[in-house]
Amino acid sequence: MMGGKSSTIAAGVCGALFVGYCIYFDRKRRSDPNFKNRLRERRRNQAATKQGTGLSKLPDLKDAEAVQKFFLEEIQLGEELLAQGDYENGVEHLTNAIAVCGQPQQLLQVLQQTLPPPVFQMLLTKLPTISQRIVSAQGSLNEDDLE
Repeated sequence: MMGGKSSTIAAGVCGALFVGYCIYFDRKRRSDPNFKNRLRERRRNQAATKQGTGLSKLPDLKDAEAVQKFFLEEIQLGEELLAQGDYENGVEHLTNAIAVCGQPQQLLQVLQQTLPPPVFQMLLTKLPTISQRIVSAQGSLNEDDLE
């Protein structure tokens, strides 16, 4: 009887100490002058990561107008991001545009002449992954057509 009661008391004391430490740590963390700045920066980075993953919603590849609109938007967004110095996201959008382009070889030739060599190399390394995404999207569209 005595062993069960003392272990319950010990567990209660340990729980109270843990909750007290959590409260202390949270108060100390929130009183840090840079806490809000770091929190805002972390949230901005997370939002940019979600937004800039390059996983833009692909258009219906059978709808020529939607594909053309998507192509133009991706080219424009890619150029804007490259102009701002955000090469990673700019290249993502340009690869999306190349993947849905009707004549990708001609577009690649134009981009090779206009982009700096390191940026164009980034573009070439990302092309296989984005092309595979397009193929998988077409495969899922074909499966939907069968049903």
